[in-house]
Order: sequence, then structure tokens, then C-alpha cells
Amino acid sequence: MPGRRSMRVTLALTAWIVSVVPSHEYTANSLPDIENEDFIKDCVWIHNKFRSEVNPTASAMLYMTWDPALARIAKEWGKNCRFAHNGQLHSKKLHPNFTFVGENIWTGSVSIFSVSSAITDWHSEIQDYDFETQKCTKVCGHYTQVVWADSYKVGCAVQYCSTVYNINSLTNVAHFICNYGPGQSYQRPYRRGSTCSACPSDDKCLDNLCTIFREAGVR
Repeated sequence: MPGRRSMRVTLALTAWIVSVVPSHEYTANSLPDIENEDFIKDCVWIHNKFRSEVNPTASAMLYMTWDPALARIAKEWGKNCRFAHNGQLHSKKLHPNFTFVGENIWTGSVSIFSVSSAITDWHSEIQDYDFETQKCTKVCGHYTQVVWADSYKVGCAVQYCSTVYNINSLTNVAHFICNYGPGQSYQRPYRRGSTCSACPSDDKCLDNLCTIFREAGVR
């Protein structure tokens, strides 16, 4: 992948633990699989919604599409029911095209899980992040990954866990993981500028996002 797609990226992510008042009712047997069309649409749409609404505006924020391989990686790691990041995210063998994969984790009671609430929790870290100085007063890695301009593929999975390793306070858990290609680095998540003013030459501007059909690993 030439240009910015080839830059080496590292992870600056931690995991979310949530246990609050229920907002969307799931059970252990009703959590969606990675092939569920509504689940896929929700994951993609909510990411792109937040990406299209960044402030200050982004000159070249890429539109995200679903990547089945990233979803399978999330699903397999989620089965371990561990409150920790996948140790293979930097491995060239993890994904067929991406050398570095980003990851966000949300962990909470099954009864409160929804794709929207989980990704919104990640995005809420914006309140602790200063775009101009790149300073973060608490945890901001989930937010910066959600709006990382060069990430154009996402794949997510949610796993039911009776308990989660490293967390003693939760039972009957929804363990939600999203993986991103390419993953983020420690730079600013995007370049400030007029919306779509620096999109790749073949891209169209759709909802403030640079849009073109991309196969993973191309461009």
C-alpha cells in the first residue's frame, strides 16, 4: 500500500468496562453473529456517522466498509473472554492484507449492550482529547481509533461470556470487539481542513467522507 497507507502504525488503546442502566435488551442466546446484516450495517453506519461529524473538519476522512477477515479476528479473540488486547495485532500473519490492525474493546452486561451504545461510549472520549495539542486527560485511544482518517475497513464481533478474565465484578457479559485496518498511530487522528478537500483523486465526497470502493490492502 503506497503513501500514507504504508506508514507503520502502533496501538494506543485500552478497553471499556461498562455496567449501567439497560438501554437495549439482549440475552446470551440473542447476541448477533458477524454475518448478521443488521449488526454489520450498524457497525459500519455508526462509525461513519461519527467520522463524518468530526470537529474540526477533516480534509480526507475515509469512508469505512466492512471487512469479514477483521470480523473473524475479533470473533476468535472474543471467544477467549479476556479483558485484554489481542497480542497478535502487529503480526503480519494476522490479516491477509493489513500489517497493523487496530482494536477497540467494550465489555458490559448483556442486557445493556447495543452496537450504538458501545461505539458511542468509545466516541465519548472526545471530551478528554484536545485535537490541537494532542493531549488526553484520561483515556482517548478508542475515540482516536474511531475517527482515524486512514482506517477504511472495520470488522466487529460480540461474544457472550459468563465471566471475563481480569474482571471480577461482571457476570453475563457482552464482550464487543472491533478491529480496524489499518490501525492508528500516535499522530493526530486526521488532518484538519475543508471537508473532502484532500481526498484521493479517484474519490467522491459522500457525507463529508472520501468514498470509493476499496479492497483491503489496495491503495
